[in-house]
Amino acid sequence: MSILTAVAHTVRALAADAVEQARSGHPGLPLGCAEIGAVLFGQVLRHDPSSPRWPNRDRFILSAGHGSMLLYALLHLSGYDVPMEELRRFRQLGSRTPGHPEYGVTPGVETTTGPLGQGLGNAVGMALAEALLAQRFNRPGYPIVDHHTFVLASDGDMMEGVAAEAASLAGHLRLGKLIVIYDANRISIDGSTDLTFTESVADRFRAYGWAVETVDGHDAQAVAASLSRARNTQDRPTLIVAHTRIARHSPKEGSAESHGAPLGEEAVRALKEAIGFPPQPFYVPPEVAAYFAGKRRAWQRARREWEEMFAAWSQEYPDLRRQWDEAHELLLPNGLEQELAELDADKPMATRQASGRALQVVAARVPYLVGGSADLTPSNNSDIKGARAVAAGQWDGRNIHFGVREHGMGAIANGMALHGGVRPYAATFLVFSDYMRPAVRMSALMKLPVIYLFTHDSVYLGEDGPTHQPIEQLESLRLIPNLRVYRPATAKETALAWWHALRRLDGPTALALSRQKLPPLPGAATDEASFARGGYVIRPESGGAAVRLVLVATGSEVATAWTVAERLEEQGYPVRVVSVPCREVFLEQPESYRDAVLGGDGARRLIVEAGAGAGWYRLARPGDRVVSLERFGESGPGSQVAEKLGIGIEGVLAAAKALLAAK
Repeated sequence: MSILTAVAHTVRALAADAVEQARSGHPGLPLGCAEIGAVLFGQVLRHDPSSPRWPNRDRFILSAGHGSMLLYALLHLSGYDVPMEELRRFRQLGSRTPGHPEYGVTPGVETTTGPLGQGLGNAVGMALAEALLAQRFNRPGYPIVDHHTFVLASDGDMMEGVAAEAASLAGHLRLGKLIVIYDANRISIDGSTDLTFTESVADRFRAYGWAVETVDGHDAQAVAASLSRARNTQDRPTLIVAHTRIARHSPKEGSAESHGAPLGEEAVRALKEAIGFPPQPFYVPPEVAAYFAGKRRAWQRARREWEEMFAAWSQEYPDLRRQWDEAHELLLPNGLEQELAELDADKPMATRQASGRALQVVAARVPYLVGGSADLTPSNNSDIKGARAVAAGQWDGRNIHFGVREHGMGAIANGMALHGGVRPYAATFLVFSDYMRPAVRMSALMKLPVIYLFTHDSVYLGEDGPTHQPIEQLESLRLIPNLRVYRPATAKETALAWWHALRRLDGPTALALSRQKLPPLPGAATDEASFARGGYVIRPESGGAAVRLVLVATGSEVATAWTVAERLEEQGYPVRVVSVPCREVFLEQPESYRDAVLGGDGARRLIVEAGAGAGWYRLARPGDRVVSLERFGESGPGSQVAEKLGIGIEGVLAAAKALLAAK
């Protein structure tokens, strides 16, 4: 038995044992892809388990995350901090071996995979980041950025649209250091893929511009040879179609029954007999342990050689080393906060336009900021002026044209953030955030500092009609844990929202920005510390009388509330206006602060937003009111649509008077 075969069989036995002990899991893929895993971790990958975050390591992404025991077994054998006890605790609460791989939980796991296709999209982002960093930092004799990104994907990954979007862009950009192994076992949960999926994936990827090879996924030498050729293909990404049998060597080989359920004690016993392993659970042959011990020494030597080169490069190019540290630590330059805080407007300006101004200030001071739009660059105001577009072989660009691929754009941005060394932003219309919602959710789950620019944020965009007028999107995004959503009301608030997005490193931030121009408001975030608390009094009540009514709003509705307050005060009512640019942050403040801002017990609250209002009832009390949109919009000039739907000045004024008149 060759050593790679022994490694593959060890992976099979460990995976079967772990799933059996957990009474839950997906044994089929680990058994079917064991040879592929053995070749990758036993021969191909350049990594060092003693330094899991080594910047120049090859990345491996198990896009088919349901087969997590394949990865956990290989991480254990390789020497990552995944001891045997953690394999025994597979899928148990608090273990390092959760049901699907989770970034930040298990050393050696590069991204959280579970929703199929996301991992492949992340890998495209990682490969793109590698190309951008290599262009920026490599110098003759110093290839400090030189690594590959490997993916293991399933039939399910290939069915998902996000994978198609990301693969299409990868082929267009000719990302030669991206290698995808497609586990073509022709089985999904429902049964044979003949039920639903009979296209030629190989031909599809050829059309994308990929190099494509086909191998027997159980022939370790053939897999190794194919991977070697892929590593030497620099002008385009490579897809390796590996034909395998799910649950290989078990009595359930080739059956959909093995996809997502334990094999059963008898089947596990039969598997071990078939591969020549003893019946004892969690057995690792001595020759396999010795093989990986030798590999660990070689991996450490390779990493130390790179570190010596990196030290010499740092000495010869100290300015580049400073930039490297800033980019990998996401450091912000001194004075940037003040520059952004000073951005204001003395005339009406759309917040998407204000965001574009802030972007130029940031881009000039933060060279590792890169990003782009889903074919809406002029509408989103999302291009970095004076910078080139990223294109195949043109890796000194900073503007990424993602094409009409929101789903892929979100996954790619996540991959760039996971790789490190760049700070990605992604832009589209707010209504199309639904197309990238799974990726936004994964960004929040992984605590990635991605910045989203969502423009055309309400029915005020007007004539494009209800298909493009967001209603539920703002509230839907606010429901995602760990995502902060800013909806600024003025140019100044927009610039400050950019600052808070930049300084946040433990999760993503979304900016919801207006298409229409909004007037400057003299009280807008005059005190940055108040803005930083998510909500503040933008217009205090006048005359020193006790406040009767507090108008609470975000974005364009703050100006509406301001006008309504002026009219009511002309009639003798003391009215306060509160801007809540980030409700999530405001709700994190002490109750005493929130009550002070919102007027205490003696004031009624009228909350106004041009979108679904369910979440605003957290700030409403009995007797208060929320004016929101619980229906779709209409086609027409934005201000006319708003008035018809009851969220324009006249509609809000009527609601305010009714609230003041109520007992």
